[in-house]
Amino acid sequence: MLNHGQVVRLIFGLKLRELRQELGLAPAELARSCDVSVSYLNEIEKGKKYPKADKILSLSKVLGVSYDQLTSTTLPRRLEPISDLLHSKVLQEFPLEMYGLDVARLFDLIANAPARMNAFISTIFEIARNYEMGQEDFFLAALRSYQEMHDNYFDDLEQDVRAFLGSHPAVGAAPAGALAALETVLAQEYGYAFDRTTLGEHPAAAQGRLRAVFQPKTRTLLLRPGLSRGQQAFLLGREVAFNYLRMKERPYAHPSSAAVPSFDEVLNNFRASYFAGALLLEEDALVRDLRQLFGARKWAPQAWLDLLTQHDVSAEMFMQRLTTLLPKHFGLNSLFFLRFDQAAAGYPYELTKELHLSRLHNPHGNELNEHYCRRWVSLRLLDEARAAAAIAGPGQPPALLLGAQRSQYFGTADEYLCFTLARAGGPGQPATSVTVGLRCDDALRQQLKFFADPALLIKTVNETCERCAVPNCEVRAAPPLRLDQDAARRAYAEAVAALVGAPKPAEPA
Repeated sequence: MLNHGQVVRLIFGLKLRELRQELGLAPAELARSCDVSVSYLNEIEKGKKYPKADKILSLSKVLGVSYDQLTSTTLPRRLEPISDLLHSKVLQEFPLEMYGLDVARLFDLIANAPARMNAFISTIFEIARNYEMGQEDFFLAALRSYQEMHDNYFDDLEQDVRAFLGSHPAVGAAPAGALAALETVLAQEYGYAFDRTTLGEHPAAAQGRLRAVFQPKTRTLLLRPGLSRGQQAFLLGREVAFNYLRMKERPYAHPSSAAVPSFDEVLNNFRASYFAGALLLEEDALVRDLRQLFGARKWAPQAWLDLLTQHDVSAEMFMQRLTTLLPKHFGLNSLFFLRFDQAAAGYPYELTKELHLSRLHNPHGNELNEHYCRRWVSLRLLDEARAAAAIAGPGQPPALLLGAQRSQYFGTADEYLCFTLARAGGPGQPATSVTVGLRCDDALRQQLKFFADPALLIKTVNETCERCAVPNCEVRAAPPLRLDQDAARRAYAEAVAALVGAPKPAEPA
């Protein structure tokens, strides 16, 4: 992460170089006038060194500016985007070293070509404004990239979980007893108290997805009433992770609010969730269960639902855990994870969580307010879950539906085997579906013996209705406007090209 001193050095160097070039001075001329070496001046301009007061005074006199002007952290107007970036929390909080990026190299890029970098940064900022992207969007995008770099498997966290289970065997002894065991650990080792009433009376919990709040002063964990044992165990597992791994920067609500103060908080929130998932779905045991499911010759949805019941976890936790283990143990690293929410029937389908490994797969998020393809199993099961809930009647727990579908993308060679779990929402809660999609390649065909089972539904799909040319679609939600626009642009381009290449008219006789 960038510190204040690094930012000050780079801004000073950029200003120095800008002023020198405005006066038409070569580095050697300025160095000679100020009695410094050319190499030292070069390091100053690249933000690697910061001169002492007497040298700053000499530089300011030669450049014709005041001492204060030269040392201020304000860049010329044309370099304001660079200044905005350097002063922004996005860059100052961004852990460059985590991505193998060298701060010095970044400084070199900015110092050696400030005008080009300024144009590039201006473009990024303009895109961010147009799509209303905030700081938290950049942090979450950075986290997804970090997960993708590691195929979403983190050996250090897996080892931490094994160490914790070794010293707390009661937590891993039986899934049904994990909740009580975790509550005992938090109470006895970390001084926690638990409140399962207050959030039930709070409007924030009734109107949204808020499930838990930690009050640090009293070390009280507020849990929303009505959560399943698996959901509560996950939330308690997160609290264990924050304490056991000594993570200080953390959100106090789950899900966290949209205002994210730092990347460290985003990263620690992810690490705590990963720890909790690995704690409740122990690696070796789940891999054995998955090998048995994958070895079956027939698609057996009930066996998958039984596995979920056996481990006593939520649908999302199970699917998230698949994204960590399938690349590591089965070589299936070309996959995606999606979570869709729908507030009520007829409302838009919202993509609220997304992860892609190996490439940007289809389907993927679209921020243009277009209509996602209704042929996706993710959306179809949401509708079926609502219908099942309506038949069951009020007061009945919403049924959990499981579906699988081979999705073939219209006009391409792309095909994905998608597994979806969906549930209708309760009072004040959205209906939710979670999907893991696996690219249909040789690795998948070798691992999943039931891949060719005729019971697996095969559907031709597309990205959004606005971009889809599938004829006679029975669930189309919007006309193919984007395709019409693209066709009009192509026709215009072809007409212009024909005019440009037209033969010269014959001279009149």
